[in-house]
Amino acid sequence: MENINKTGTVLFSIRGLKKVFPGVSSGGVNSGTDGFEALAGVDLDILEGETTLIAGANGAGKTLLMKILAGLIEPGEGEILYRGKPIKECKNLPGASVGLVFQDPDTQIIGETVEEDIRFGPENLKLGKEEIQARLEESLLALGLTHKRDFATRHLSGGEKRRLATAGVLAMGCDTIIMDEPFANLDWPGVVQVLKIIGDLKKAKKTVILLTHELEKVLAFADRLVILEGGKVRDSGEIEEVLDRLKSEWGVRDPRRVYKSAEDCTWLEANNK
Repeated sequence: MENINKTGTVLFSIRGLKKVFPGVSSGGVNSGTDGFEALAGVDLDILEGETTLIAGANGAGKTLLMKILAGLIEPGEGEILYRGKPIKECKNLPGASVGLVFQDPDTQIIGETVEEDIRFGPENLKLGKEEIQARLEESLLALGLTHKRDFATRHLSGGEKRRLATAGVLAMGCDTIIMDEPFANLDWPGVVQVLKIIGDLKKAKKTVILLTHELEKVLAFADRLVILEGGKVRDSGEIEEVLDRLKSEWGVRDPRRVYKSAEDCTWLEANNK
């Protein structure tokens, strides 16, 4: 059962969210004759300006939940409020307020060059030329890509591609950034690049949602930890408290077995955080 934190401004309020895929059966506890219940009554608050880390094993429902928040998949049963209003009534969602950086950034990189790709979102929003140019320059600078603006996107490294995907999201004016398995298939330099992005977003007071099972790399940046398992929120709250309550069946390892505390769980040097 989730411990819902009410100390900050609630951006997303999710109550009783369910999502069933008819005709799909995995043979697990959520399987039945009517299909597979991928989300089984999720209750969760996402607080504005916080970095929330949602952890869980593959198939826990992390990506599906975030795709629903980003407006890419229709929700099933339950209620989702954005700033207190039903999400369907919020005209700025998806896209202009919530941006999702996919696990494989190649799936969302469209432009042949870095500049062309960043321009795509603002141009699709039908913004004026001056506004598009301003957002382009701001995003290039924020993600350290100014010197790469004419660079072919296919020649970027894995870390640079995630920086580009994030720049594209920022150029669209998104205040909430969702990063799905941001360290997947990255070497150490790539992980460090992504951690710097997360640190910069946190300093800019963006709302950041991180979906990962690799707690040891990024837990130090999180304000709150959520454990998702079997399509349900098993626990949520202060980092150390949630770690103290971890159960083996949730499929999440306590990184403090190797690190001294949650604050030490990062692959980025302390002076760069």
